[in-house]
Amino acid sequence: QVQLVESGGGLVQPGGSLRLSCAASGIIFSIKDMAWYRQAPGKERERVAYIASGGLTRYADSVKGRFTISRDNAKNTLYLQINSLKPDDTGVYYCNECPNRVDIWGQGTQVTVSS
Repeated sequence: QVQLVESGGGLVQPGGSLRLSCAASGIIFSIKDMAWYRQAPGKERERVAYIASGGLTRYADSVKGRFTISRDNAKNTLYLQINSLKPDDTGVYYCNECPNRVDIWGQGTQVTVSS
């Protein structure tokens, strides 16, 4: 059974940083293209960062230069380093394969950026 468990969110002030983690099980993580998705209040979920199995990365324009996606295949873990946080970054952050699989969404981790 596939399980994705996100962690690392919290309440931070604008300009702050967070490191999100996603522990994956039940999939052959190392061969999967993965991504981080964000759902802001009242908005649809959007993809913010992507990493291919080979390490190629892509970012949404709104997060370029501030977010860094990485992976540790030995630990079956996906990471998202978020710097220079803005209030617009507030939302629930999820990891999933890319393209995403509707049957494996985790609970996400809440990021709130507020002074």
